[in-house]
Amino acid sequence: MLSRDDNELLCRVGPGTPMGTLMRQYWIPAALSSELPEPDGAPLRVRLLGESLIAFRVSSGAVGLIQNSCPHRGASLFYGRNKAEGLRCVYHGWKFDVRGRCLDMPIEPPGSTFKDKVRARAYPCIERGGIDTGHTVYLHLGSVEASEVPSGTWARYALSDRAPRYEVTDTEFGVMYGARRPAEADSEY
Repeated sequence: MLSRDDNELLCRVGPGTPMGTLMRQYWIPAALSSELPEPDGAPLRVRLLGESLIAFRVSSGAVGLIQNSCPHRGASLFYGRNKAEGLRCVYHGWKFDVRGRCLDMPIEPPGSTFKDKVRARAYPCIERGGIDTGHTVYLHLGSVEASEVPSGTWARYALSDRAPRYEVTDTEFGVMYGARRPAEADSEY
């Protein structure tokens, strides 16, 4: 059995904690790509390792994950305006890119370089080949019934047939696999 101190050491993952520092050195799935569907679309709130973050997709399609609060006055960047390669705080207009760099401070005098000294805490994001379809149905949708989700959605098809048919192909860089399910009850595989 762990001591109280060991339990605190191993279970606390917020910013600045030993385990939080360790966990932030590894990739962590944060959201589905489909949750940020279009460039310049609405930001998404994400909570990871006890930290409130904002995910957003910029004009070029790149995804950013930055701290929730603007480094200036602490306003939530969830309400920020996402356009032209950055998320602009609605309070004073400071604009941040996907790396957390301040791109613009409209209330600074011309020629000011103060924006070059300001950064929002940001985490690198990479979109990868999707989430495996088998675990998603049980881990993320385990207590949901097909009738509870809208028809025509991926979740409806996955919940209607929880056992996907896998196809695997050898490639020069390893293997590639895909899973399929019927879209309708009378459709062919």
